Amino acid sequence: MVSTAASLEQLIAGVARGEEAAFGGLYQATSAKLFAVAVRILRDREVAEEVLQEAYFRVWERAKDYDSAVAAPLTWLGAIVRNRALDELRRRSARPQGDSDGLDTIESEDEHPIDAIGRQEDIARLMRCLEGLEPEKRQIVRLAYLDGLSRDELAKKFGRPEGTIKTWLHRSLAQLKGCLDS
Repeated sequence: MVSTAASLEQLIAGVARGEEAAFGGLYQATSAKLFAVAVRILRDREVAEEVLQEAYFRVWERAKDYDSAVAAPLTWLGAIVRNRALDELRRRSARPQGDSDGLDTIESEDEHPIDAIGRQEDIARLMRCLEGLEPEKRQIVRLAYLDGLSRDELAKKFGRPEGTIKTWLHRSLAQLKGCLDS
């Protein structure tokens, strides 16, 4: 189930009001990703299920504390799951060393799920902000920063003076920064 940050914010607001339907919708929309976070940290599906259940209980209790200005919904939820999983790891660290199966020493080059979620949200925000630029300026920004064209190459391609291209790039980047900061 694909959910936008806005729809997740609405569900969290519903949870804050004590709406069970909103809680169910939030669980359905986010549990798979958050379970992956717990499994990645704990490396034990059964314990990850317990941690996820505890995390959603905490979400039910703390939904009123959510602030969209501080974090995106999935980032906030992921942090709760991550913190619960790390707490569980600390509790389990007292276990005897003999029961280790060696999995905890294997390093992974995979991107951490929390990082991946945050990166996906950042990319989506950037794409929305790019859509706010005029088509010609959007194309110039993409060619300059994704394809590496120089200002001189852009000037020739678009039949504009190099100074105009420089100004457009500067103003477009300022507009993108303003959009991303809002």
